[in-house]
Amino acid sequence: MEKNIDKQLELIKRGTIEIIQADELKKKIEEAIKANKPLIIKAGFDPTAPDIHLGHTVLLRKMRHFQDLGHKVVFLIGDHTAMIGDPSGVSKTRPRLTNQEVEDNAKTYERQISKVLDTKKLKIRFNSEWLGKMDIAAVAELMSRYSVTRLLERDDFFNRYRQQKPISMLEFLYPLLQGYDSVALKADVELGGTDQKFNLLVGRDIQGLYGQSPQVVITMPLLEGTDGINKMSKSLGNYVGINEPAKDMFGKLMSISDELMYKYYELLTDEDVAKIKNMHPMEAKKNLSATIVRQYHGETEAKEAKDRFEQTFQKQDPFTGLATIKLHTSSNSGFALSSVLCKAKDIRLYSEQVSLKEKTKYFDTERVTFSWALKSKSEFRRLIKQGAIIINGEKITDPDYTLEDNKLYNIKFGKTRFVKIIVTRNNFCQENFMGDALKPFG
Repeated sequence: MEKNIDKQLELIKRGTIEIIQADELKKKIEEAIKANKPLIIKAGFDPTAPDIHLGHTVLLRKMRHFQDLGHKVVFLIGDHTAMIGDPSGVSKTRPRLTNQEVEDNAKTYERQISKVLDTKKLKIRFNSEWLGKMDIAAVAELMSRYSVTRLLERDDFFNRYRQQKPISMLEFLYPLLQGYDSVALKADVELGGTDQKFNLLVGRDIQGLYGQSPQVVITMPLLEGTDGINKMSKSLGNYVGINEPAKDMFGKLMSISDELMYKYYELLTDEDVAKIKNMHPMEAKKNLSATIVRQYHGETEAKEAKDRFEQTFQKQDPFTGLATIKLHTSSNSGFALSSVLCKAKDIRLYSEQVSLKEKTKYFDTERVTFSWALKSKSEFRRLIKQGAIIINGEKITDPDYTLEDNKLYNIKFGKTRFVKIIVTRNNFCQENFMGDALKPFG
């Protein structure tokens, strides 16, 4: 067991939302080190679907952290409670699963968790071991220790009650049974998503009512799916399954937003996020995708998936074949990048790769606007701040950046806009017009 309390707490706290209570956790760790007796860490999973996705691995990875620190981790399969259905975050009663559905799903869980957890150090338990043996007297005893008033403090129950939507007695029973799981396992710590907070706190209460020291509750953030909006879910189609082929997993991860990418780094990898933010976003995302694929498929498949993606989607340089745009100005003080990328009526531009006849035919200097350009200087400043403007492969952070005379610039701004620019300083240009000389790539 790791003897340094500060190192334990540092790893445990990574990526967590809340620890209830942090002082209790520190005290439990101190006592565990002193007695050389590992803490019992519990995390429950209802086998309501056959596949584990990356959203589930947020908890699994935190469990692995506790394993690496030398504690005893229990992967609890809620085969009994799954037949009721967790009411957390739902607005109506869940349909009940059959025994066979639960059994089949539970078997797939056991196979999949070995990709994250050290199964040699892992204890897998099923809550049917004790819940299945409870007779009506034991259930009545459990229910008598908790009040309906307390249960109705829960938001989803309260909202459904207020809207006169049905709440079954089984749903009221669910958090009590989950709490009793902690009693049966004598859990020191229970992990769960933020949507599980009420259930986890009930576990603390139930342990106290049964004469045990209340467990510490650690909540982890819910991982948004590839849509960047909803919690990762197979039913919503925004999930990345850990059993998916490497190329599919890599492709899905490359589709997430840059903002979400950093959250994935924090919750799904051990990378230093501060260092990652110094990387170009595209390279950072490819590194993330390769890192996660490597975890579940190995080095060879991760490399093959990365190579396949680059050959398929990045084989063509987005600037290849793009018309070169000449910008003419009589200014001697340089040509501001903000003027290039924003709508500026004083810009005289033409494409060297378009004939004069085509220019006359397609461009109307009175009506045509820069459809490819930014809407405002504020949008330009926002992109600069986000590091979303790349010139000749270099991220630009200076809002006063100027372009040199007679030099070719490949400029990427935003996700899909690319432009090739050459600045010249002339007092007069025969092809004096404005037009849609650029088009988004891809």
